[in-house]
Amino acid sequence: MQVIFLVMKFLVSYRNRLWMMWMMCLFCALLFPSEIMAQSGKSSTQLKKDKQKIENEIANTQKLLKKNESNQKAAVQQAALLRQQIRNREKMITNLNSQIIQMEDEQEQNQHEIKQLEKRLSYMKADYAQVVYNAYRNRRLMDKVTFILAADNFSQMFRRLRYYTLFSKSVREQSRQIQKTTEELTKKNESIVELKNDKLLTLSSKEQEIKSLESDRRQKTKNAEKLKKESQRLSADLKKKQQQRKEIDAAIKRAVQAEIAKANAERNKKSKSSSGKSSPGASASSNSSATTSPKVTTSITLTPEEKILNTSFVNNKGHLPWPVAKGAKVNDFGSYAHPDVPSVQIDNHGIDIMVEAGTPVRAVFDGEVTSVMTIMGTSVVMIRHGEYLTVYQNLSAIKVKKGDKVTTKQTIGSVAPNSMSNTYELHFEIWKNDRYVNPNEWLARK
Repeated sequence: MQVIFLVMKFLVSYRNRLWMMWMMCLFCALLFPSEIMAQSGKSSTQLKKDKQKIENEIANTQKLLKKNESNQKAAVQQAALLRQQIRNREKMITNLNSQIIQMEDEQEQNQHEIKQLEKRLSYMKADYAQVVYNAYRNRRLMDKVTFILAADNFSQMFRRLRYYTLFSKSVREQSRQIQKTTEELTKKNESIVELKNDKLLTLSSKEQEIKSLESDRRQKTKNAEKLKKESQRLSADLKKKQQQRKEIDAAIKRAVQAEIAKANAERNKKSKSSSGKSSPGASASSNSSATTSPKVTTSITLTPEEKILNTSFVNNKGHLPWPVAKGAKVNDFGSYAHPDVPSVQIDNHGIDIMVEAGTPVRAVFDGEVTSVMTIMGTSVVMIRHGEYLTVYQNLSAIKVKKGDKVTTKQTIGSVAPNSMSNTYELHFEIWKNDRYVNPNEWLARK
């Protein structure tokens, strides 16, 4: 008998361990997928935000293409816009593919959770049915009150009362869990249907984008053939423009160096006035140095306030707003052969952004206007942010003057028309002291 008792005890404990293990597995299966779904939800939201941005870019570029369709002088700009449009559509198709893959993963995850919930529901219903059956079978043996009052002592009566209370609570809890699991199953099934509908819409959008992409590629080929026929004239125009660009760049560099020299001279003057009259030895040294050629200073000496501004500007690298709210980049930074007229070498110290007429130009960061000038018939505004300067060229209706303090996204003027192409293009540069840097590394990704 003792052996049988031990075996029974082992079986019961083993069954309890299995039950606990199963419950733990079910708990993990229900808990961790919800976290995965939460992360997936964030990713899905980001994908939708990215899609919206790309849609805006496509709409803006399409608008610019439409406006310049009949502009005979803007063939090169149209080619650049088409390249940008094709890149945007390719990005859109990639985005839609990512959304489709994510929806398929989410759908598969939901199917897995539905199976787990159905299994859990079947176990709970079986247990609940057994409890109800046992309660029905033993209902006449003894009612609750008699069973409690028939206790041998108060302690036993308390235990019997507690047993009935816990039993009733357990039955109610199990009933609630069955209801809750049923509702979860319904929601998951509804989610599956919603995902299928979203997937169909996304697939339809993808097919439309592929058609539009092919149409843009055909237009690009047609445009390239047109440019090829006019290559001689375009080559001459581009070379002229590139020469003009070099002269403007040289003038901007001189202005930047003048700004550095002036700022440092003011700092030295203030420093000398605050330290009092210089000693005779110092004066002699100064006169001696004056007879030699002056040393060119290539970096600016910053005040404590300017150092704070400079650090803030550097900390925002890669997050600066664009100098225009909407526009398409038609010429990129760097030295390279022109994509449409390879015989022309481009040397661009900044980026060129094509916009609609009347588009306002805005400061990309807090700073001080150090120069408002005209170079070869084009208006230029320079803003200093510590040892960094931002240059905005080809402006009209300028709203700031030298010495003005400006804030991020403050309007400083409008984009002026380009006389050579009858288009509206902003040329934008970033300089660190007297060296230009790549604006793409500083502006926020579109």
